[in-house]
Amino acid sequence: MRRGDRLFQLLLELGRGRVRTAKQLGERLGVSERTVYRDVADLAAQGTPV
Repeated sequence: MRRGDRLFQLLLELGRGRVRTAKQLGERLGVSERTVYRDVADLAAQGTPV
């Protein structure tokens, strides 16, 4: 999955209102837990409410 697509999917997952761990999100997106943390930090740095 391309990074832009992954970030969009991450936002959709976060917007569903269900509490998920980084590990769970990584499994759903096919990436590592560390990548989820990095993506969330990048979104927050861009001003996206996460």
